[in-house]
Amino acid sequence: MTNYEIAREEYARYGVNTETILEELSLVPIAIHCWQGDDVGGFERPGSTLGGGGIQTTGNYPGKAKTIEELRQDLEKVLTMVPGNHRLNLHASYGEFGSTFIDRDQIEEKHFQGWVDWAKKVNLPIDFNGTFFSHPYADEGYTLASKDEKIRRFWIEHTKRCRRIAAWIGRQQNSPCILDTWIPDGAKNLTVDKFGYRSILKESLDEIFAIDYPRSEMRDALETKLFGIGSEAFVVGSHEFYMNYAARNNKMLCIDMGHFHPEEDISDKLSAILLFDDEILLHISRPMRWDSDHVVLFNDKVKMVAEEVVRSGKIDGVHIGLDFFDASINRIGAWVTGVRAMRKALLFAMLQPLNLLLRYEETDNGYAKMAMLEQQNILPFGFVWDEFCRRNNVPLESELIGLIGEYEKQILGERE
Repeated sequence: MTNYEIAREEYARYGVNTETILEELSLVPIAIHCWQGDDVGGFERPGSTLGGGGIQTTGNYPGKAKTIEELRQDLEKVLTMVPGNHRLNLHASYGEFGSTFIDRDQIEEKHFQGWVDWAKKVNLPIDFNGTFFSHPYADEGYTLASKDEKIRRFWIEHTKRCRRIAAWIGRQQNSPCILDTWIPDGAKNLTVDKFGYRSILKESLDEIFAIDYPRSEMRDALETKLFGIGSEAFVVGSHEFYMNYAARNNKMLCIDMGHFHPEEDISDKLSAILLFDDEILLHISRPMRWDSDHVVLFNDKVKMVAEEVVRSGKIDGVHIGLDFFDASINRIGAWVTGVRAMRKALLFAMLQPLNLLLRYEETDNGYAKMAMLEQQNILPFGFVWDEFCRRNNVPLESELIGLIGEYEKQILGERE
């Protein structure tokens, strides 16, 4: 018997059909974020590096993508090493703007035609994000909530254009484009007029969402945040603000694992939100103190999020995107590790004998439930994961270091 056949029989003892699960797992899309490949640099100006304004990346490992062509080359390499169905998460600052500077209130669909054409070629539907950081009009800490009308109008126009572009992308790819709106608005120290800033944000959003786009083309998501570097005392778009705004205006919440207290259990929020909402956007990261977007690993917090997604029975309405960036290590390796870790977490959750666990819980057999959860930790999960990788024609875990090292030597090492 092969290792997978052994695992299949072992899981079958608990009523788990690994064949069905492998088929279901391959269909769950994970959105791969473009900004891991160039340290959140973007291509607004040749040779520019954004960073700052609520976004920080550290390190200077060789091989960073400096052009759109290099970024796509690296993404294509990543796709050969990550099993399953994927999407591309693209920021507005990554458009093809050429040699002419295009400010963010002037971006158009044509600046993203190259991305759409490439994404169709590699079968990678696109999701989209407005870029509200690293801009002179973000230096004061406020964008859509700014009390400076000129600044606020600039960012309202940017958001309107992002929504229009997202709808256009959705039509082009025949798949709804998820548009995530996150703003860094907030203050480092004590703020008196919190009500005023939040009133302005509500007014801005009301104007932005006055135009409805078909759900078949685009979906709006609003990203909540507890605090961040430079906004430790006050965040305008807090969790409570967006929870209420989204509920009243039929918008999707985006829950980012790095936007809450490091010890807060993000997974516990999902059952409460999904009870009332059919859709949610997740940004999966690995927070370590403050808002630090470390490379996602197959750890307890990620597994707990995956478990709640699977147990809810609403996995089709949960949009999973990744959000991390590390410039201190091989960037392709970071991508591959993070994407595979999220997929492993989903597989681990799907392999749980849910019916058995529910029966133990409902009959008040607390010990049996606990023991079954412990038993799952030593079931031959790795054999099932290896089989999933084989069926998707991607490398096994033991092959990754060599393959990524070879790509670094042949491709990344030649970049200046």
